[in-house]
Amino acid sequence: MIVQTLEGRRAFIADNTRLLPTPHAPELVLHLADEITPLWKLTEEALEAIGLPPPFWAFAWAGGQALARYVLDHPEIVRGKTVVDFATGSGIVAVAAMKAGAASVLAADIDVFCEAAVAMNAAANGVEIAFTDANLLDAPPPEADVLLAGDICYEGPMAAAVMAWLAKGRAAGATVLVGDPGRTYFPKDGLEKLAEYQVPTTRELEDLAIKRTSVWTLP
Repeated sequence: MIVQTLEGRRAFIADNTRLLPTPHAPELVLHLADEITPLWKLTEEALEAIGLPPPFWAFAWAGGQALARYVLDHPEIVRGKTVVDFATGSGIVAVAAMKAGAASVLAADIDVFCEAAVAMNAAANGVEIAFTDANLLDAPPPEADVLLAGDICYEGPMAAAVMAWLAKGRAAGATVLVGDPGRTYFPKDGLEKLAEYQVPTTRELEDLAIKRTSVWTLP
């Protein structure tokens, strides 16, 4: 299957997305899909697998958009620093961090398409981003000055695991920022809200065309 290679996945993304400005951070461009269901089906057919998770890498999710906006507007948070973007998806937050002057960014995601998507989106924005497909939850957070995570609370057990992992990173001295549009499993206790935005999204992804979305930190 052609998509079993990195170049094959790049070609798949190029064929099924368009390079568009991000609604809440229009200075960033991403390879984005118009509709989720057809692309989801195409992804399953390409990989000859049923029951795959949605193609998170092909959409600008509200939490990622808000976090990217915050980083771009507050570049001092990442300027000259080492950054890890957990569950990077399209790489929008990683791209924003590099555009804001981060010394380096490691984007992490276990989705097999994300390496290609992140590389293509990084190139489209004139930055370089390192990538890993390792499940970072299997080990303590890597040494980094800043840990970023957008839209990571879709499921209860996963949300709890990620927040515990981020707390370990904070205890080790990293700054932690999380973008979330009010997901059911997002735990607000012990967090400090830094900003709130009205983020344009799509009814393909969300229940509303505009999602009230916040950026939080672990104090």
